[in-house]
Amino acid sequence: MGAELTLGAEEELHLIDLEQWQLAARAPQLLAKLPSENYSAEIQRTTVETNTDVVTSLGGLRDELLRLRRGVIEVAEREGLGVAAVGTAPRSEFRDFELTATGRYGRMQEQYRLLVDEQLICGTQIHVGVSDRDLAVEITQRIARHLAVLLALSASSPYWNGQDTGYASIRTIIWQRWPSAGATGPLASAAEYDRLLADLIDSGVIADAKMAYFDVRPSAHAPTLELRVCDATPLVDDAVLIAGLFRAMVRSAEIDIEAGRPRAAAPLPLHRAAIWQAARGGLAGRLLDDSDHPQPVSAAEAVRGLVAKLRPVLEELGDYDEVAELSEVALARGNSADRQRAAFVERGDLSDVMRLVVEETHGPSGGTPTAVPALRRYRVRAGDEAVGANAVPRPAYRDVVEFVRGLGPAGIEQREAARDAWTASQHLDFGVDGVRRPFSVDLVPRLIHQYEWTELEAGLVQRARAIEAFLQDVYGERRIIADGVLTDSVVLETPGWRDEATRLPARTLRAPILGFDLVRNEYGGWRVLEDNARDPSGAAYAIAMRSLMDAVMPDLPRPAGVADPATAYERLRSTVIGRAKPGTRGALLSSGPDSSAWFEHRRLADGAGLLLVQAHELDVDGGRVIKRDTREPIGALYLRLNGELTDLTDSDGRAIGAEVFEVAVASGVLLVNAPGNGVADDKAMYRAMPELIGYYLDERPLLESVPTYRAADETERRAVLERVGELVTKPVDGSGGRGVLVGPAASAAEVAARRSEIAAEPEAWVAQEVVSLSSLPSLEDGLLQPRHIDLRAFVYATGPKRRDYALADLALTRVAPKDSLVVNSSRGGGAKDTWIVLGERAGRDRTGRW
Repeated sequence: MGAELTLGAEEELHLIDLEQWQLAARAPQLLAKLPSENYSAEIQRTTVETNTDVVTSLGGLRDELLRLRRGVIEVAEREGLGVAAVGTAPRSEFRDFELTATGRYGRMQEQYRLLVDEQLICGTQIHVGVSDRDLAVEITQRIARHLAVLLALSASSPYWNGQDTGYASIRTIIWQRWPSAGATGPLASAAEYDRLLADLIDSGVIADAKMAYFDVRPSAHAPTLELRVCDATPLVDDAVLIAGLFRAMVRSAEIDIEAGRPRAAAPLPLHRAAIWQAARGGLAGRLLDDSDHPQPVSAAEAVRGLVAKLRPVLEELGDYDEVAELSEVALARGNSADRQRAAFVERGDLSDVMRLVVEETHGPSGGTPTAVPALRRYRVRAGDEAVGANAVPRPAYRDVVEFVRGLGPAGIEQREAARDAWTASQHLDFGVDGVRRPFSVDLVPRLIHQYEWTELEAGLVQRARAIEAFLQDVYGERRIIADGVLTDSVVLETPGWRDEATRLPARTLRAPILGFDLVRNEYGGWRVLEDNARDPSGAAYAIAMRSLMDAVMPDLPRPAGVADPATAYERLRSTVIGRAKPGTRGALLSSGPDSSAWFEHRRLADGAGLLLVQAHELDVDGGRVIKRDTREPIGALYLRLNGELTDLTDSDGRAIGAEVFEVAVASGVLLVNAPGNGVADDKAMYRAMPELIGYYLDERPLLESVPTYRAADETERRAVLERVGELVTKPVDGSGGRGVLVGPAASAAEVAARRSEIAAEPEAWVAQEVVSLSSLPSLEDGLLQPRHIDLRAFVYATGPKRRDYALADLALTRVAPKDSLVVNSSRGGGAKDTWIVLGERAGRDRTGRW
């Protein structure tokens, strides 16, 4: 008997308290008012399950799903409740679980304990009519390799217990803990399937046939083949798309069986890997293709490939046009996990995410149409901070994007010409290999929300305090070495180590100015990429870009409460001179016009009220550092040198740097930042930051680092040498992006050369996993196109206590060139004005002052 190919669905719906935006354990009350033939209980009292009538078309299934949703919504609304068809409710917590009071569920809770208690999850099960159970079992074996695509389309559970899990479908990970979840393994007939079930039941591991939680199974209660791998989907059209694909997969497998084609099932570990990969990234990540030796491909390629493969069958069923259209719409707008994360980014409030999933579940089958036009020529990518998967600007960026689009090509060209003129008039430049180049500024700003900035402040201040404690210790008692946390060689043989730094006074604040480079991955999470404890640059450029935008784009819409970056001048001043002796001046000691950041040195000194001096302008007299021409005493020196202070000589060859250092040793002048700080921002030491935070602060890191390998370690060196083409490799003492090789973007010759360099001098190199940096629109030839970005933020300290540390209300967003992940200005990168939205906290100065 052939497959009937009818359709049906079971949809599990969370009940949501519309005032508290939390799960509501009210299912028994609602079910008492709903017809039992279409509505039933689940193991948790926060869920109602709908069961459609049998239909023959995708349109019929859509109507049924909408009908049953309306039924439960009408009853729920009278109780102040809503419903959400998602894998997990974003604000759900472990304590929300309440067991439905039946003997069967009570037995399950007694046997499986935590496994039951964490079942605050919902799925959608699709049924396709296949009454011949032998045929159903054989089809199950043949379609397994395509299930990951269906899971990725459905993924709607990124949040669990109030946290972003990093998964698109954490429901899948939770569900697969059941002993009977996943694939069945090879089976030849319905009799073998029944024997498998009987063995599982006889073993006592599962209680009954209903607990056969396989990815696909012959239904336990209907003459159908049942798909169980998918999350519940808030938009009905996504469920319809999955049903259309699943039915076509069933029919395609049936045709292969009729034709006598052999089964080509993937090994179970590869099947499990494919399901895990889909749960991890959804449509924003990569999926495994359906080849005999699966390779990762983009989710869009996998979805379109499956539709193309199934096209003949879809056309036979009359479903092709609808499935093709729905699949393109799904790829354009992203799955629910993508939309949930986008909603969270706006304010950092999971209530907004709950509101979104309820509105989508209650709304039309395809979602509420947006009135915002899409960026038709924008190359959409996962992890874009401003533009969603459907090429529509996200709410926070809509006014900005519409303004830029409204300028038109001629208007954009005019603004860019004004920018270039302003840059030239203000000498906004940066030195690269001895040549001064205009500092490239893109006219589309970046927004950082208040909740994000608050989280970054906590994490970066924590990191700054740990770095200071580490520097105090290693140049003093070296407790961290004595206690075995770090070895002598890791610290004392680091290129940034300076013996003379041990002579500075014990209470010297060694790193009062720190810069941190951060990246944001495609899931929205922040990670620290590098620590800069020597002389981090960029603050003056961030301030300058705001003045440039005020002059060139004064009419660009801005949200209320954007922080004024120029407030950092006063913070810098208090950091430099706050602990200096009364009656002395603060000065910025620069290497002069030959410095790549000479622009910044001049602006910082002027804005913070510091003297700007070079070596030939200093003198040492009577144990004091003075300005040679005016004889003004200098109590604090902000060091912005190309080399080490003790190597500094004036134009007459006098070792003025060594003399100044001796004054510092005698507490006659403060050095900001102290010599020897390079030991803390060494790329190899970066890897030890979690240990430093734990050792000195007895805390866990609030911000993650990028996984880093020390080539000096023999075990890790082997892994690095094998994976040079997959990793980012860097010199341990590098800066400015020099020596960085991004393996996946490198040629075979470059990879081979780097492998030889690492093998010859392993202690000079580290390797990091490639991070898929987030992106933002940037102007290129009058068009908006995505470019990778990072963020440099600055922490200032005026003393040793937690209250003495603060994150400056400015940041430098650096922009990589086209098709590059390297953002440094010295490597062709540019920058954007960064709008930090602080609300009422922000003082606003738009005068463009210098």
